[in-house]
Amino acid sequence: AAPGAFSLREVLDAFQRCVTEQQEVLLEPYLCGWWGLIRFLQSLGAVFSFISRDAVAKVQLMEGHRRGQHGQHYESLQAMVRFELARGPAELRGRADSGCRTVLRLHRALLWLQLFLEGLRTARTDSRTAAICTEAYNASLAAHHPWVVRKAATLAFCALPSRDAFLEVMNVGPPEQAVAMLGEAIPHIQSVYGITQELFAQHTLLDLP
Repeated sequence: AAPGAFSLREVLDAFQRCVTEQQEVLLEPYLCGWWGLIRFLQSLGAVFSFISRDAVAKVQLMEGHRRGQHGQHYESLQAMVRFELARGPAELRGRADSGCRTVLRLHRALLWLQLFLEGLRTARTDSRTAAICTEAYNASLAAHHPWVVRKAATLAFCALPSRDAFLEVMNVGPPEQAVAMLGEAIPHIQSVYGITQELFAQHTLLDLP
């Protein structure tokens, strides 16, 4: 794959490295996995720019936290939650750039991507990707988007390429190889999603404004 091109293998490796034996989610590979997913979105053209632009901004914000003066508190999601909650709930709710709020936005988008990739993996060859994508979107991100964005997204999905074209974009060889690697990658993404969901639910962070 050309430099800067999407590679499913890279996403798989990053999400594989994410979860420690203690079930902590490490931020460095998490953000690395996100860059891979962003390249995937960008390779699909302007259709997903409303999501990829937002994801880029969020990932860069998190990288800023990682490099900032409190960087050691942003090693893992668990450490970040402890650190930001210790500053007090008011501080957390009032800050648009808090790590918790930023990760929550990425977390919601990750569910959509996970459902979409799973849909692609299990779909029949002649399935309409627009339908797979819309279904994934309605079950995840749509609830957090205003009506006008939902409308635009659903319209944009109609322009999506065929399932085989998608599998081609994965840059791992023929469609069956892409399907096999999706089968390998998705459980790792699900695992990261599940741990994050539980962590945020436990601290009532799932509805941060």
